Amino acid sequence: MSTTAEIATETAHQHATTPAVGATPLAYEVREAEGDGDLPVTIIEPKPGWRFIDLTELWRYRELLFFLTWRDIKVRYKQTVLGATWAILQPFATMVVFSLFFGRLAEMPAGGAPYPLFVFAGLLPWFFFSNAITSASPRVVGSQNLVTKVYFPRLIIPLGAVGAALVDFAIAFGMLVCLMLYYSVAPSWRLLLVPLLSLGLLIAATGMGTLLSALTVAYRDFRYVVPFMVQLWMFATPSIYLHADAFASPRWDAVLPLNPAHGLIANFRAAVLGTPMDLYSLGISLAVSVGLLLIGCIYFRRVERSFADII
Repeated sequence: MSTTAEIATETAHQHATTPAVGATPLAYEVREAEGDGDLPVTIIEPKPGWRFIDLTELWRYRELLFFLTWRDIKVRYKQTVLGATWAILQPFATMVVFSLFFGRLAEMPAGGAPYPLFVFAGLLPWFFFSNAITSASPRVVGSQNLVTKVYFPRLIIPLGAVGAALVDFAIAFGMLVCLMLYYSVAPSWRLLLVPLLSLGLLIAATGMGTLLSALTVAYRDFRYVVPFMVQLWMFATPSIYLHADAFASPRWDAVLPLNPAHGLIANFRAAVLGTPMDLYSLGISLAVSVGLLLIGCIYFRRVERSFADII
């Protein structure tokens, strides 16, 4: 039976072609040189300079991206009794714990909404963001057998991890709908903004996950830094509290949206519960998310040519 790496390699081989100019990976340039005898020699060299995402090349390898995403989902829930139900249980169990200790004992405010629904609406996008980052950061190092065998855009590897987290997010969103029905919370027109806010979270998670995956190849310390960083990051994000009550200083109101998850998650919850949105924090967090995507992808493309040597 073929291993996962072998199947992925075969899929990549289907997209990798002979050294014809039209089929050469777009990150490389082709020039012809004279060889021995009458046979021409094709030399493929990497293009110099900094490069952003090559959407045409990614589209050519879309089947490989789908396969890697599906592989991550199957590996995550392999030999489990509940299967994909764990995508719902993780935020639901965390919601129960926070509702018990913070909702009942500490009596933290929830803006007039039921505290369990308030917490779940904040934990759901946070778990997507955190799981995407922690899954994408070590993925290039863990794909050594695939990276060293055949050419394909290495950016597909962290994108596959983010795609698997997005599937979990979509499954757990059904639980959020059930909680809204249970607490008789009528949806408002702001619920139509949830797909756009989810897209913003996807941009932020892709940028941060891509940057950390490239850094993990060169600096293996990030394998230990990222989980610890994500734990601290959660307390800087209003996933279980109202930031207006936790940080009353105007200085904090100006600084906290620099955390891309802050404005996106706070406004995601506001859209779900039908409460007023904070357009300032949303705009700043979206701008930071786009900046992370640009920095992460450009740096990843800059150093990906050395992945096979370092790994």
